[in-house]
Amino acid sequence: MHVTIYHNPRCSNSRGALDLIRNAGIEPEIVEYLKAPPTRERLGQLLARGNMSARDIVRDKEPLFQELKLDDPSVTDEMLLDAIVAHPVLMQRPLVVTPNGVRICRPPDQVLDLLAAH
Repeated sequence: MHVTIYHNPRCSNSRGALDLIRNAGIEPEIVEYLKAPPTRERLGQLLARGNMSARDIVRDKEPLFQELKLDDPSVTDEMLLDAIVAHPVLMQRPLVVTPNGVRICRPPDQVLDLLAAH
């Protein structure tokens, strides 16, 4: 099974999900998204596959979220995607991609459903 994790090694949730993936016998493709952020097009594809919106993957507790006034109700998903691409720190983590779907794995054990054979 091919698994990709959009990972931040400083995040305990991200490290926990990575450990669970490896404990399942899978060595995932690790994308340190702060160093190599996904393109806007790739983010759009991931959101579509995961049936998610940009609001589902934005870190609203990140100080930059308030600084950029992204909490304003008039901010659209398109504007949020632009902000995430420009400032990858705004993306929730870990974002895990498997043949079974795409999900933000917070808490980390949510990755187990993505690893189960369907």
